[in-house]
Amino acid sequence: MPKKEMPAGALLLLILRVLKSGPMHGYAIAQRIHVLSSEVLHVEEGALYPALQKIVLKGWATSEWGISETNRKVRFYKITLAGRKELDHERMAYDRLHEAIQAVLRTA
Repeated sequence: MPKKEMPAGALLLLILRVLKSGPMHGYAIAQRIHVLSSEVLHVEEGALYPALQKIVLKGWATSEWGISETNRKVRFYKITLAGRKELDHERMAYDRLHEAIQAVLRTA
């Protein structure tokens, strides 16, 4: 099956949602998205780390160094209160957009 591109803005939403479950390092975030999407979504490293950097710079998550389950030094990301608020805002915006698209698909 050919790779599908993720819609603009969706990656930030997905990362924040995954982080809501608890702190994770980048690779674990990408794997969690992949698994939860029934292996449909694949997050490329070249998109993941710039998105995580943006999330940290906006104050939606914090990061700190730690040791992974494979004994590697990795950066763990943790959602902040501001990140939770942004997640709620983005989920509502996504839901409105999804409903609008579905309305057109049903009635056109």
